[in-house]
Amino acid sequence: MPKFSRTQKFTKTNIANVPQNKAIIYKIKSKDGENLYTGIAGRGRPQERLLEHKEIKKEKIPEGTKFQYAQVKTKDIAHKIEKSIIKKEKPEFNEQHK
Repeated sequence: MPKFSRTQKFTKTNIANVPQNKAIIYKIKSKDGENLYTGIAGRGRPQERLLEHKEIKKEKIPEGTKFQYAQVKTKDIAHKIEKSIIKKEKPEFNEQHK
């Protein structure tokens, strides 16, 4: 399991500081620290993907006020880790819940 960043406020400023050089796994959390959504973004897309959860209505996670992320070598690795986090934590906004 990769080491996740410290939890930070889900703001455009903080999103702009997410490195773009590797794929990431991210968690969007409630103010109480509950994992609401786990997702992945490929290399070159982390900031864009996180912004989609703030700006695009159908992608929005209403109670998402915090986030954290972990960089991984490849998108394949990210998919495996994402799957295990979703299975364990069952985030409310992940449709698959598997």
